[in-house]
Amino acid sequence: MSIYTRTGDDGDTGIVGGRTSKSSVQVEAYGTIEEANSFIGVATAFLTEKKIAYKVNETMVTVLEEHIDFYNEVTSALERFILPGGTPAAAYLHVARTVVRRAERRVVQLANETGVNSYVRQYLNRLADYLFVICRIVNARAGQPDIEYERGEKVFRNVGREEE
Repeated sequence: MSIYTRTGDDGDTGIVGGRTSKSSVQVEAYGTIEEANSFIGVATAFLTEKKIAYKVNETMVTVLEEHIDFYNEVTSALERFILPGGTPAAAYLHVARTVVRRAERRVVQLANETGVNSYVRQYLNRLADYLFVICRIVNARAGQPDIEYERGEKVFRNVGREEE
């Protein structure tokens, strides 16, 4: 079997339902999600714990929220913006987080033009939050403190957390 088909040489590609331009919003959204997934894969290569699920549904959104709440409680309270960095895994997870945010913007744009599973938007929104919290966990477990934006004011009010 050949890897190349030559069917996309003129700038279109096959998607579910037929063919479309490689510059379409739909292909951009898919591609950006694929890019985020690739960065998550790179970050995962640096970790010993590896667990990833695929089908997007309401349960996945809820599970992410539960994980975010759990991990957020075991990290130190946020007071300032956190800069990307720390361990290699956390740095790649920060890149993945920003790509997920871009994917979310592309999916919202796509949803404005066509129908999109609403859970995909919710999932991408939570996934970016989850990746942020996981960056903090990965660094904390490696003994690497958060890299705070030091010149910034304290911007988070840690509602529901006891003062540390």
